Amino acid sequence: MKEIYEKNGKRVTLIDLSDRLSNETSRYEIKEHQIHYHDHKQGIHLPKKILGLDQKYWPDGLAWATETVILNTHSGTHVDAPYHYGPISDGKPARTIDQVPLHWCYGDGVVFDMRHKKIGEGITQEDLQKELDRIGYKLKPYDIVLIHTGASKHFGTPGYFFKQPGLTKGAVEWLIDQGIKMIGIDAWGIDRPLDRMAEEAKKGEVQFWEAHLVGREKEYCQIEKLANLDQIPKPFGFKVSAFPINIANASAGWSRVVAIIEE
Repeated sequence: MKEIYEKNGKRVTLIDLSDRLSNETSRYEIKEHQIHYHDHKQGIHLPKKILGLDQKYWPDGLAWATETVILNTHSGTHVDAPYHYGPISDGKPARTIDQVPLHWCYGDGVVFDMRHKKIGEGITQEDLQKELDRIGYKLKPYDIVLIHTGASKHFGTPGYFFKQPGLTKGAVEWLIDQGIKMIGIDAWGIDRPLDRMAEEAKKGEVQFWEAHLVGREKEYCQIEKLANLDQIPKPFGFKVSAFPINIANASAGWSRVVAIIEE
């Protein structure tokens, strides 16, 4: 979704970078979710129970609509806290999502176009540096990095969670060393597909979940399951807002991630 409006003489474009959860998308997730809808007629029940107000107190006998949602904190577009990767990060207790500094979650965005990488391939430090050279940009601390793989087109289809390239350990370490605290990707996870890594780990070839596990040594956050990165018209020169829901002691929080362009 894209919105364009005028504000204080500026043209502002808002681009929604979040997947939309529904009961239809649940069957394609490893961690299923459920949405129970309670319409305006059903909404009479609660005010009648706690306040004694039945349908005659409401215009047309219709009260409020609500939903009951059952989902994992890693369902849909979300921000991973350092605690997700392990109990210790950078030599101290890992921060949970309610402890993540807000200034990590809003800043200048930069898109790395990695759509040429195939499913299962690793995105390396060299790949990222080559892309920076191509777009003519130099990273600075607290930039929000967005990895565009094209995998979001598989969202809501069978096996979505196994259909992406992913960052290597070295690529994540290098980004953090540049001062980056928030790395996003338009795929189910920031690592290569879990099935590929599992096969290789059993053969002793790789460390399973290597990109995530960097967070045990170097503190950072991830945004996973981004969408619509192809709608951002330029690789930099825009802001990203990725504030997570404030959940006590949680390893992640859902986020309505938005790219903001002012001209």
